Amino acid sequence: MNVVGIGMDIIEIERMEQALRRSPRIAERCFTPAERDYCQARGQAARHFAGRFAAKEAIAKAVGRPLVWQEVEVGRSERGQPVVSLSGGTRKALAAGRLLVSITHTEHYAAACAVLLDGGPGEETA
Repeated sequence: MNVVGIGMDIIEIERMEQALRRSPRIAERCFTPAERDYCQARGQAARHFAGRFAAKEAIAKAVGRPLVWQEVEVGRSERGQPVVSLSGGTRKALAAGRLLVSITHTEHYAAACAVLLDGGPGEETA
């Protein structure tokens, strides 16, 4: 497999918290129901929303095109690693690729890195 694209993003957790407070519908526009359920079940929901937001931005950069937010879902494997699930046109567009994603948090920031590899399924884990 060869690296086709790489993307990275960082976001201030406080900025995500403020955005969610100002416009709660942003969660519906940017995150799938499963992502919202996961984040809202955590003690620091904004931290988890920020991590997923950064992951989606990093994926868009790795892919080299804008994404349909609802067609990219960032979950967790049984071992706790980020899992990327694609649907709709995004899944079709990346059917020949494999995405690897990593998310990290500090007290103030969430960051993510995504790598797009050629070959393999269009739905993979990091």
